[in-house]
This record gives sequence, C-alpha cells and structure tokens, in this order.
Amino acid sequence: MTPSDQSSAQPLPRVAVISCRVLDAEILHHGRALPNLVHIEWMEQGLHNEPDKLRVELQKTIDRVERDHPEAEVIVLGYGLCSRGTEGVKTSRCKLVIARAHDCITHLLGSKERYADYVKQNPGTYWYSPGWNKHHIPPGKERHDKLRKEYVEKYGDDNADYLMESEQHWFKTYTNAAFVHLGAGEIDKEHAYTKRCADWLGWRCDCQVGDPSLLIAMLAGPWDNDRFLTLNPGQTFRMVPTDRIIEAVG
Repeated sequence: MTPSDQSSAQPLPRVAVISCRVLDAEILHHGRALPNLVHIEWMEQGLHNEPDKLRVELQKTIDRVERDHPEAEVIVLGYGLCSRGTEGVKTSRCKLVIARAHDCITHLLGSKERYADYVKQNPGTYWYSPGWNKHHIPPGKERHDKLRKEYVEKYGDDNADYLMESEQHWFKTYTNAAFVHLGAGEIDKEHAYTKRCADWLGWRCDCQVGDPSLLIAMLAGPWDNDRFLTLNPGQTFRMVPTDRIIEAVG
C-alpha cells in the first residue's frame, strides 16, 4: 500500500520533522506534496562530530517543537544513530520515529541492507552527496587549502605542515569516493566536484543512484518495524550490536 492509498483509508498523522541539514534538498523535494507535514526544523550539520552536543541540541529542539507545534502528533528524526549522538533523546507528548540507520547515507541509499552490502564490497569508502558537499567541505583540495591557511594564520608554517600531515593521515584509510543522490539538487555539478576531490586524493570515484522509498516512508508513514523504530512519549532508544541497530528503552 502506498502512502496515497493509505491516506484514502485513514488520515495520516500530522508530522513534524527534525533533520540534519545534509538532507534538506531531499526532504524538501520528496516532502513537498505530503499534506501531513506540518513543520520542518533544520539542525546544524556536523553536530555528529560531538555526539554529546548533538544529543543536547536535539533534545532542546524536540522540546521546542512539541511546545510550539501542538498540531504535531509525530516527530520524525532525519537522523540515524549518528555516532550515538541521537541515543537517549525522547518526546513528552508526540510519538517519536527514527529510521534504523547508522547515519544519513542509509536514507539516501534506501535501506540499511544496501548500505551494509555496499560497504562490504567497497571497504575504504568515504561518502559524498549534494547535502554533504553543500554544508561542509569534504576531503579534497579545497578542504586541504582552507585548513592549511587557517593553521598557518594560527600556528605558523612549520606547525601548519605538521598539523596538515596529521589531518591527511586518516585519509589514507580511504580509497573510494562514493557520490549518492536522489535526484534532488545540482547533481551533475556535485558529482563533478566529488570526482575532482577523488582525483586529487588518488581515490576511485563511484556514483550511486539512491532509492527514495525509505525517506518517503519516513516522512509519510506507515513506519514498519523492520525499517523504523516508533517510540511512545517518554521512551528513548539505544544502540544494539545487531542489524536492528537500535532498540526501545523505557
């Protein structure tokens, strides 16, 4: 049954979305025709680098959205586990829905199974997407030059060289730049940018056409238990070492 078929059978719950900005083009593109979306709140990209900060800021946003949008019945998180930075958040009034995903790339590929299969077949993959390219500077010459300029200004040439060597060291664990998209945004431009980054780094470059079905289901429902975790007010979730990724607590 499609979301449109279900909507003819019974009203869809009114949904507020709280999402990392890296999914903004995809959520706006696939959500614009959904009448059950009552609010979208964007969170700063990069909070997953500080998981404790992400958890605090996400909880504050959940509390504010529940307070300011009483019409919302469900809060959907446009996040995965994200370095466990989403673990522990909860609602007080709405249901809370999150995809069973480690990070946002699963939303773009369409399933946790496709994500796991790709990484298994292509170890050493660093992901690029229209949103990642737009909202942060991914590995490549632009990132290198920007960081070195900042280091030189702060610490001088010699220290900058040392810091850049440390910065570049972790890139050596990667060999593949995978660009994934759902047809939203400037695809050709961002794919070409990814290719330039990969060429400069000496990596392969692969383009994956994603599957929007997970993201559409996330926005519209229904939220099946295989792909999503649906929590009642007061419940939270934690990571589990299985392909379920997360489980309810409370």
